[in-house]
Amino acid sequence: MSMHGDHDMGHTVAGWTGTCTAVLGSVVMGVGLAAGSTVVQVAGAAVVVLAALVTWFLHLTGWGKPSGPRPVAEQPWRARDTAARGGHPDCLGCRLAGRGGAAAPVVAPAVVPAAAAAPERAPAPQRS
Repeated sequence: MSMHGDHDMGHTVAGWTGTCTAVLGSVVMGVGLAAGSTVVQVAGAAVVVLAALVTWFLHLTGWGKPSGPRPVAEQPWRARDTAARGGHPDCLGCRLAGRGGAAAPVVAPAVVPAAAAAPERAPAPQRS
């Protein structure tokens, strides 16, 4: 049994790739800051944005998993997530991609008859 029991902390190909790419982008931004180069700082920021996009893409293709209890066979970081196509519950990345997961129920507005919707008002007194 691992230190976390059956709780998988999300160590995945998507997570490690995104983290390494973001660290690389941060290092490039730091070099740009030390060198006083705006171009290098912007390039580092672009690498950080690229890290977010690559992580999201890998998550959607099954190389990222949501955190939580998982069978031991699915816990290694190189195990693909077979449920990624349907979307993960409460996952912002899946919702942004249009994948269902466990969507919140849609509440339809109540239908109110027209007579009950607008109660009659007494006419306002006229000022003279």
